[in-house]
Amino acid sequence: MDLSLDLELALADLRELVECESPSTDLAAVARSADVVARIGTERLGVAPERIVLDGRTHLRWRLGDGPARVLVLGHHDTVWPVGTLATHPFGIEGDVLRGPGCFDMLAGLVMAFHALSGLELVGGVTLLVTGDEELGSPSSRELVEDEARGLDAALVLEASAGGALKTERKGVSLYEVVVRGRAAHAGLEPEAGVNATLELAHQALAVAALGDAKAGTTVTPTLARAGTTTNTVPAGGSFAVDVRVRSTAEQDRVDEAMRALRPVLDGAVVSVLGGPNRPPLEGSSSAELLARARAVAVRLGLPEPTAVAVGGASDGNFTAGVGTPTLDGLGAAGGGAHADDEHVLVSELPGRTALLRGLVEDLLAQPTNRLQTTGAARP
Repeated sequence: MDLSLDLELALADLRELVECESPSTDLAAVARSADVVARIGTERLGVAPERIVLDGRTHLRWRLGDGPARVLVLGHHDTVWPVGTLATHPFGIEGDVLRGPGCFDMLAGLVMAFHALSGLELVGGVTLLVTGDEELGSPSSRELVEDEARGLDAALVLEASAGGALKTERKGVSLYEVVVRGRAAHAGLEPEAGVNATLELAHQALAVAALGDAKAGTTVTPTLARAGTTTNTVPAGGSFAVDVRVRSTAEQDRVDEAMRALRPVLDGAVVSVLGGPNRPPLEGSSSAELLARARAVAVRLGLPEPTAVAVGGASDGNFTAGVGTPTLDGLGAAGGGAHADDEHVLVSELPGRTALLRGLVEDLLAQPTNRLQTTGAARP
């Protein structure tokens, strides 16, 4: 197999993507970014994508190869950086380090996908899906991602690597709001006539924090809190947010059941719990076979054997694993500084990582499928 990558062209593509700023919350910016992604992808792949606009957000889908999809290649073109960031964080390359807002998370991964799939003779179908709201938690694209992944042989996620390692486990996420209703009273004249929502919130926050389990890798963290109206009034209401991260579905279910079971401590207080599981965990069992396959492909291509790591952050790979599709994440760029001022990509790693992605897709399609096909239209 040809391992060569036109690095100059790939870097030019990446520069275009970085310099078309695409903060998730700016619908016009995401639409402009989709235009650039679509044009570059069409030039590299030889076929235009379908544009899917959901809740004003633009997602792109390429259907490649023959027959129904067997492999989903997944990425996103939105970033966390507001328009104007280029003025202080311009695109640039110094030695082996490429910088620019969104380069690592995850515009370099999109460029890798375009070049890995370019000119590939696909005996079987591949879907390349590029969403526009992943950094917000995929509110409009979750169902699209799940539908595209369901029943396939593999989902390959082009999120950035973790120190070069592939991401074989991602924690699931649950998000809650604990709301307390008490009773107002004058804090100086008759505080005993009130039901203090701040005190009830304190009781509930301690109970919620105790649901964490370090041995199981479960964190349950009370975060943003608010209560009361004035400094001389017993607070009549308040709330706090809760961030939950879990390694297993069993832990996610346990915490959810416990959150639903919260009861008030103070007489007269009322406690309500809103929210719930947001993303299922990407468990190691979902990635094990694909990791072994990626390592075998790397050895065959003369590339370093990839390492693996479990991470706390979530991605759309959580959704693909959640519908039962084998999923391997972190196949994108090597570098660091995601969401930070020092965001960067290591240029010298791009050719090898692109070759690994290309080889992994070829290897998957060369094997007979053993998955139930439930999605995917016939390819042109």
